[in-house]
Amino acid sequence: MPVARPARQRLVTNENDENSNSTRMTRAKAAALETDVASQPVKQAFQSKKAPITTATGRRAALGDVSNVGKTAVVEGKKPIKSSGLVSKAVNPNGVQKATHARTTSTRTALSSKEVKKTEVKKTGPGAVTIGAPAHKRKVASTMASVKQEEILTEESEPARKKIIMSENEKPTKLEHIDEKDVFLDEAKPIYPPGVTNLDEEDLDDPLMAAEYATEIFEYLKDLECNSIPNPNYMEHQDDLEWKTRGILVDWLIEVHTRFHLLPETLFLAVNVIDRFLSEKVVQLERLQLVGITAMFIASKYEEVLSPHVANFSHVADDGFTVAEILSAERFILSTLNYDLSYPNPMNFLRRISKADNYDIQSRTIGKYLMEISLLDHRFMAYRPSHVAAAAMYLSRMILDRGEWDATIAYYAGYTEEEIEPVFELMVDYLARPVIHEAFYKKYASKKFLKASLLTRQWAKKNAPLFGITDVRLSLDELDEQSV
Repeated sequence: MPVARPARQRLVTNENDENSNSTRMTRAKAAALETDVASQPVKQAFQSKKAPITTATGRRAALGDVSNVGKTAVVEGKKPIKSSGLVSKAVNPNGVQKATHARTTSTRTALSSKEVKKTEVKKTGPGAVTIGAPAHKRKVASTMASVKQEEILTEESEPARKKIIMSENEKPTKLEHIDEKDVFLDEAKPIYPPGVTNLDEEDLDDPLMAAEYATEIFEYLKDLECNSIPNPNYMEHQDDLEWKTRGILVDWLIEVHTRFHLLPETLFLAVNVIDRFLSEKVVQLERLQLVGITAMFIASKYEEVLSPHVANFSHVADDGFTVAEILSAERFILSTLNYDLSYPNPMNFLRRISKADNYDIQSRTIGKYLMEISLLDHRFMAYRPSHVAAAAMYLSRMILDRGEWDATIAYYAGYTEEEIEPVFELMVDYLARPVIHEAFYKKYASKKFLKASLLTRQWAKKNAPLFGITDVRLSLDELDEQSV
C-alpha cells in the first residue's frame, strides 16, 4: 500500500493586498522604493495626497494668508528640493517654463490699489520652484488692530452705492410678523359697489380657484374680446356661400363634436376660427367642409388634453379629404389668423356668472343650450362672448323662475338688464321659430342635458308675444331670404 503524501497548504497571495506577507516585487513596491522617502513629508491616515504646505519660516500657511499656498519652502543658500516619483507630463510638458503670479494677501480687496508687487514664480523642472523675491515674515499684529485695518480697507475699496449711512433715528427696529395674505388683499382688493357680495373671499384658501387673481383675469378676457370678434358682414364678399350654408356646417360640426365627446370650449373655438378665416379669405362651396373639419381639428389640439387623430377627422368627413389636405389647410388657416387662437371662450364667463347663481345645475345647463344658439344664428356674431353668456344665464333664470337679476349677479356678469335685453330677445326669437338645426336640437333633447331644447321651446312659444314676437311661422332661413 503506497504511503500517502501529506497535503500541502496552498498559499494564495494577492499582489494588491497590503497586509499579505508576499515577497513578490510589484510595480507599486518598486515605485515606492525608488522614491526618496526622506524628502517626502509624513502622511497620516485619511489625509489627502497633498502634503501640508509650509512657508519659508516653517509655519503652515494660515487660512488668512494665501500668498504662499502651493509653493515649496526655500531656504536661502540651499538648493530647492526636487520631488521624485511618478510625475504626470501634464504638469510641465517638455520642460517648458511658465511664469505665474502669486496671489496677494487677503487684506487686499478686488477694488483696492495695485501698489502691491506681485511675486514672480518660475518653474525650472518637474517640481523645482524659484521665487523671485525673498520671502519675508508676516508681521502679525493684535486681533483688534487687524480687524480695524481690514474694515478701513474694505470701506475704501467698496463703491459708493454700497455705502449706507444711517442715523440713530433711522436704525431698523425689530420687525413684527406681517401676514403676506393680508398685505396682498389690502393692496389688490377690488372695490365692490353697494349691495354686491364678495364671492371670491370664500375661495382664498383654495389655490385651484385663483381667487386673488379672478377679477384681473376676467378684466383681461373682456379686453381681449375685441381682437377675436369676426366681421359680422363677411358673407357680403363670399360669392358661393350664404348664411344658410354656414348654419348647416355648424350643425354638422355639433354632431361631430358630440360623436368625439369633446369639450364645449372646443366647439366655440372651432366656430370662431371658421368665422375669422371667412372674414379674411374667399372660400368656394365645395371647400367649406374642409375649412370646418380643419377648424375643429385645430381647436381640439388647442383645448383638449388628448385630441383625436387627424385620420379620424378625415374619416368622419366620409373620406372626402385626405390627411395631407387637412394638414395643408391647417397651416394655411393658422397663417391667415397669424397663429392667434387666444379666444375668450364664453364658457368661462358662464361659469363666472354661475358662481353668483350658487352653481345651480339646471340654470347652467339651460344656459349652455341658449349660449350655443349664438353659434348657429349669425345674428349673434356682432356681440361679445361675455355678452352672450350673460344673456343666456339671464334667460335661463327667467325660464326657471330663479328670481331677479340682482346687483351681485349683474356685477359678476358685467351687464345690467337693459344691456342684456337685445341679446336674449334674439334667443327667444330663435326658440319660438321652427326647428331647422336637427343635430343641435337632438343633442339637448336628451336626459343628459335635462331636455333643455324641449323645455325652452315650450316656454318661448307661450311667452314670445310678450317680447313683441308675433309671427313665428317663418324659420330663420326664410327670414334671411325675405330680407335679401
